[in-house]
Amino acid sequence: MIGLLAFALILLIISAFLKDPYKMIREEIDQLSMQQIQEMYVIKKKLKVLEEELLVGDEAFRPSPSIRQPFPSERKEVHEIIKNQVWSLAQQGLTVDQISRQSSLSSNEVETILSEMIERGKRYE
Repeated sequence: MIGLLAFALILLIISAFLKDPYKMIREEIDQLSMQQIQEMYVIKKKLKVLEEELLVGDEAFRPSPSIRQPFPSERKEVHEIIKNQVWSLAQQGLTVDQISRQSSLSSNEVETILSEMIERGKRYE
């Protein structure tokens, strides 16, 4: 019995001095995880800076609508069906703003279409 107790005590002392075979693997995994987290942080930071630069770049090159009005040659041609729809909505009593929202045209385009229709002989009331 004393021999068994002595043997157990010796094994306990030996196990305290032996290295854990999985300890190095755990340390390597922890180290790789930390590296990956750091790299992801750096990448996200760079991506955020690039996105901000792109947004600033877009705003710098985008002319404001109040400054730049299209020249008559640049204006898109409005289809005759849309013109008839605008005229029909005007005859129903809708305002220019309401017509522009429904037809996806600007207020200026709606007014131009209505003046064209009046010149053609149709009355706008």
